[in-house]
Amino acid sequence: MEFFKINGGRQLKGEIKVSGAKNVAMKVVLSGLLTNEAVEISNIPLITSVEGTAELVRCLGVKVVSRPNNTLTINGSGLKSHTVPLEMGGLLRTATMVMGPLLARFGKAVVPNPGGCRLGKRPVDWHIEGLTKMGARIKYDEGYFYAQADKLRGTRFRFQKNSHTGTETMMLAAVLAEGETVIENAAMEPEVDDLIILLQGMGARIKRGNGKTIIIEGVKKLYGTDFTVMPDRNEAVTFAIGAVATGGDLVIHGARKRDLTAFLENLEKVGVGFKVLDEETVRFYSSGNKIRPSKIVTGGHPGFMTDWQAPWTLLMTEANGISTVHETVFEDRFSFVNELVKMGADIEGFTPEVKNPEKVYNFNWSDRRDGNYQAIRIKGGNPLHEAFLEMTDLRAGATLILAALCASGESIIHGIEHVDRGYEKIDNRLRKIGASITRMEELI
Repeated sequence: MEFFKINGGRQLKGEIKVSGAKNVAMKVVLSGLLTNEAVEISNIPLITSVEGTAELVRCLGVKVVSRPNNTLTINGSGLKSHTVPLEMGGLLRTATMVMGPLLARFGKAVVPNPGGCRLGKRPVDWHIEGLTKMGARIKYDEGYFYAQADKLRGTRFRFQKNSHTGTETMMLAAVLAEGETVIENAAMEPEVDDLIILLQGMGARIKRGNGKTIIIEGVKKLYGTDFTVMPDRNEAVTFAIGAVATGGDLVIHGARKRDLTAFLENLEKVGVGFKVLDEETVRFYSSGNKIRPSKIVTGGHPGFMTDWQAPWTLLMTEANGISTVHETVFEDRFSFVNELVKMGADIEGFTPEVKNPEKVYNFNWSDRRDGNYQAIRIKGGNPLHEAFLEMTDLRAGATLILAALCASGESIIHGIEHVDRGYEKIDNRLRKIGASITRMEELI
């Protein structure tokens, strides 16, 4: 097993380029299931989530070839199996997304219950309900979903709660279905729109209607195309907060202003220095002034993204006063808090009084585990110090790296396979902008 050794107290300075978006790249790899022609994808991040998704479709007969300069060629002409192996599906949240394309191609699919970061229950019930409305017959038995359909047919389906992966699951199923599908209360994230652009390039008749509506007219066949993955806005936020929290000065290429509106607005409110250089480049720097406290409530796009709340919490440990972060998207997303407290942060959990929690929260309130809290208070001003730390999920992991960069002394971070799922060679890239970070092997 590998771990990071980080010596804190160094500023992040210089320039860095954001990788392609993880939450697009994983879904793009699945496009090989939809056509017998080659799909060439540029700006693919070389991360384990993408590599795992590539292995998943390879198991089904899709050819995936890595090429220079972060490019993949995907060809589904060899697709021969409708069964996802247990060891593949159990590790990847994208597993159920193959169900629609496999039903379209084979009329049947066998898919294990998906894995991914554990941020709460993250049920796939809505995905299954949507596919059932399209004519699929699905049963669950001993860890597998068994699906059959003579023909997927268009339908009108409304998600009870915002579901990024659920929306994309329906999209991938509907593009080859018979007739029109209308997805209501669909996710509005830029990554969903990027997948729409890819599918349009392949010949799909798909468009976003008014806001949270996506309209798809099924076609008989999809084709190959060339496509470039959008930059990863989560990476942009990670590096931005790293620069500001360490007192540095960083120009980030691929920080698209239109995708970061809520983040930039809140940076302005707390007095952090940044300058938009062009539509895809922003400079982030320490203004020298004390950071003002904030009150953040996470939500779906265009709100403050749930993936940003962990690094934002770190930034608020340097604020002048008490800040709060209220998490409304997932019911279990504060695993990093105890690790920051180990480092000297003053943070306590609480659950705000909410009149109608089922309407406020984007998960089933009745499923929430006893003892979970939905918000935290951060008392700023306590300097962080070195510690032995453990990552538990992707965004929490990136936050602990940033915390160790800000802290005094030498910190050790275990569980770094989580951060490798979503950040391409993060240690190498951080070293180039001034970090003292070393990837090391544990001696057995």
